[in-house]
Amino acid sequence: MKKIFAHRLFTGEQVLEQQIVTCQNGMVNSVEAGKPASDTLVVANLAAGFFDIQVNGGEKFHFTANPDVDCLVDIEQACLKNGTAYVLPTLITSSLSNVFKGIDAVRHYLDEHDASAIVGMHLEGPFINPKKRGAHLAKYIQKPDRKAVEEIISHGKGIIVQMTIAPEMFDDPDILQLLIDSGIALSVGHTNATYQQASDAFDRGIHQVTHLFNAMSPFMHREPGVVGAAFDHQNVFTPLVLDGKHVDFAAARVAYKLKRDRFFLISDALFLGMKKQRFQWEEFDARLIQNEYLNSEGNLAGATISLADAVRNAVEKLGVGIQEAVEMATSRPAKAVQQQHLGKVEAGYPARFTTFSNSLDDFHVLIG
Repeated sequence: MKKIFAHRLFTGEQVLEQQIVTCQNGMVNSVEAGKPASDTLVVANLAAGFFDIQVNGGEKFHFTANPDVDCLVDIEQACLKNGTAYVLPTLITSSLSNVFKGIDAVRHYLDEHDASAIVGMHLEGPFINPKKRGAHLAKYIQKPDRKAVEEIISHGKGIIVQMTIAPEMFDDPDILQLLIDSGIALSVGHTNATYQQASDAFDRGIHQVTHLFNAMSPFMHREPGVVGAAFDHQNVFTPLVLDGKHVDFAAARVAYKLKRDRFFLISDALFLGMKKQRFQWEEFDARLIQNEYLNSEGNLAGATISLADAVRNAVEKLGVGIQEAVEMATSRPAKAVQQQHLGKVEAGYPARFTTFSNSLDDFHVLIG
């Protein structure tokens, strides 16, 4: 049994002062007010483990380029080092054989690691719109057909937690319904859908967009696009890359004011730690220039922030309270991807936490 005393405890729903969290067998056993004893670990701030649902690479390896166990080890270690306790390694548009290789790697990794930071994976593509492909390679974008969709659902069962799709690319509504009914948390992204097309997808049961504003039809006064549809549908989650580069902080503030408890944070990091200087995967290239990953054309090729950086930016740039910023990295992403067993500190939840300093410049993962 392990006891942790937190001067401030962020439960996922409220902030409690002077709390003792008792952990046993990897789970929270109790939470109660008290004072630390000699055998109690003392921390300033304790929250549920931060959960990043979109990370492309660790410090060395990129999951799409290296869909193997070595890459998963790298991603997990890099996330833990940056205060992220849970993660969905993200595999972007590539061949189906590469997708299946990534699925197999995650399944093998989870079989070997019971208490891993890796929850499953996020498949971003290949059924996206080439007009909004961003850094995704056009040659691997596929028109969705029943055979490919059924193979992905079957092969990815229990492993693919989230999948990004462009709903307008599904000519057959029954094929889209296959994915909706599969149990995978679907997200609308890399899409040029009209407001109506996006609204239809949300009405059918898709409740999230992928990196709000980026790689989607914008809000226009005569055609509100995917952004407008996301704003107009109260139940749609809108994760955002809060680095000031992918989205201006002013636009992020507007989105937060509109979406409130459906607004949360992701890193979408190409690599974590800014140690990787150059990257090349087939025609996809990136260089780290002044803390930005840029491709050979000078365009953004991926984020460099961690989820902890995004939490700090939410407080400093959006004017969000610390409690809500923490929920943007814990309970909200957990709910968005149907992992409600994560994201809170209370009896019966995992004893896997993120601790941080009052100044928000020091984040660590703590396992009870």
